[in-house]
Amino acid sequence: MSLFETIVADLTNAMRAKDADKLSTLRMVKANLMNRKIDKGGELTDEEISKALQSLVKQRRDSIEQYETAGRDDLAAKEKTEIAVIEVYLPQAATPEEVVAAVDAAVAETGASSMKDMGTVMKAALAKLAGKTADGKLVSETVKAKLL
Repeated sequence: MSLFETIVADLTNAMRAKDADKLSTLRMVKANLMNRKIDKGGELTDEEISKALQSLVKQRRDSIEQYETAGRDDLAAKEKTEIAVIEVYLPQAATPEEVVAAVDAAVAETGASSMKDMGTVMKAALAKLAGKTADGKLVSETVKAKLL
C-alpha cells in the first residue's frame, strides 16, 4: 500500500471514528497532495509525498512561532496537533546526535573552513540524512556552529 493510499484509508477511519482533529488534518493533507498531483500531471511517488508532508510540517512550525509571538496559544496548539498527525506518515526523525555526526562528516568531506562553504556543507549533510526527517533549521544551526 502506497503512502497516499495509507493516508486515504486513515482519512476514512477518522471519519468513521468521528475524530475531528485527525479528519480535518488528513483532508488538508489529501487536498495538498491532490494539488501537487495535478501540478505534476501524474501520480506522486512516496518520496514526493514525504517531501510534501515535510513542507506541511515546516509551515506549521513557522505558524506556531508566529502564533506564540502573538500570544495565540489556542492556534499554536491546533498547529501542534496537526504536526502530530502529519508526522505519523513521515520517516523516523533524525536525532540531534545524528545531525551533528552528519554535519561533522560533511565538513570533513567537503573541507569547509568558513561560512562561504555553508551551502556545500548543508547539501552534503542533508544527503547523509536522506531517508530520515531532518529539521533544516537544526541542520543549519549545527553547520553555522561548526563553521564559525
